[in-house]
Amino acid sequence: MPYFLQALWFLLPAGVANMAPVLVKKINFLNYPVDGGKYFLGERLFGDSKTWRGLFFGAVAGVFTIFIQRLFFSQFSLVRSISVIDYLDKDIYMIGFLLGLGALFGDLIKSFFKRRAGVAPGHPWVPFDQIDWIIGALLAVSWLIDLSWQFWLFSLFIFGLLHPAVNIIGYWLKLKSNRF
Repeated sequence: MPYFLQALWFLLPAGVANMAPVLVKKINFLNYPVDGGKYFLGERLFGDSKTWRGLFFGAVAGVFTIFIQRLFFSQFSLVRSISVIDYLDKDIYMIGFLLGLGALFGDLIKSFFKRRAGVAPGHPWVPFDQIDWIIGALLAVSWLIDLSWQFWLFSLFIFGLLHPAVNIIGYWLKLKSNRF
């Protein structure tokens, strides 16, 4: 149970950032494809759904989430007991930024390979759709935080399993166009 709570708490900024593009899809700000419509080997680099808006709001969501976590960390001993980092540290907002941006870059890189594999945007690509954001987030903060290989494996396993459930909820709430 400790690894579950630790991973859930630590990766919360990345998870919120990963959901941010879906939540802000009706905002026109920076609504331009990251790849600028460019092709590589006959396929789009990333596709229209990977926008500067998503990257921007994902990074903002990561910082905002870690700000809230910092408040909880300073007020509740239970939160302090499950935290793998000190949320009162001076670099905490950089960590939130990196977790958020890392999650979305993980998704962006997966999209590049997904296009090369001939998988259409929005179609499932298991298990990569479930773990891309976790790998990206953990890699992005790995130069600041030393997390054990057990933490990495547990995070990939548990969130790889939880990700489809979150997608189904998003579909039911009409935030996503498909359940995958």
